[in-house]
Amino acid sequence: MREILGRRRRLLSRRGDGGPELIGAALTYAAQWQWPVLPGVAADPQGRSRCGCPDPECTVPGAHPFDPGLLAATTDARMVRWWWGNRPAAPIILATGGRAPCAVSLPAVPAALALAALDHSGMRLGPVVASPDRWSILVRPYSMEQLGELLYAKDFVPGSLRFHGEGGYLALPPSETAQGGVRWERAPLPGSASPWVPGVEAVVDAVVEALTRTGVSAPEM
Repeated sequence: MREILGRRRRLLSRRGDGGPELIGAALTYAAQWQWPVLPGVAADPQGRSRCGCPDPECTVPGAHPFDPGLLAATTDARMVRWWWGNRPAAPIILATGGRAPCAVSLPAVPAALALAALDHSGMRLGPVVASPDRWSILVRPYSMEQLGELLYAKDFVPGSLRFHGEGGYLALPPSETAQGGVRWERAPLPGSASPWVPGVEAVVDAVVEALTRTGVSAPEM
């Protein structure tokens, strides 16, 4: 048991090159925008494609909470400074829902096609987070009941869509995960007190229509 705990502490305490950029972004999210954040587990230095957590089958390597857990997410600037002061390379994890935005995500290639279609239709979008494999459209917080009613009313919902609601999480820029860097595909407006985000209804309607129209609505393999 002592050996396992020691390995866990070493994984969490490894320092990287994140530095001022990561802590500055984390402070903007938490203190300025009031989005609860916490540090994620870093990728395993022995194998960048693997996660630093104990799960060898981790499906989101380097892009999820570990210790502390998701419930520790905070907007407290002092806590943010302490976390990233000790773990400067840690990914920034947003606890979605509640006071923070939720998100609708889809694979990167169909996401690019869907966003182009949405732009062509005049649909207004807020910030969009891009990782190498998936893009996430930020939306206003929603309840599971609201989402359930919305999806139930659909004749078809692409299996490649994922929903990050209450109790969920999302890695934010400029995090580095085992899959690669996280960036803004659509960045918040500079100096925003808090970024504007659309409602989930408009995004799901538009994304389902765009995916169906562009022929990329099949579930992700």
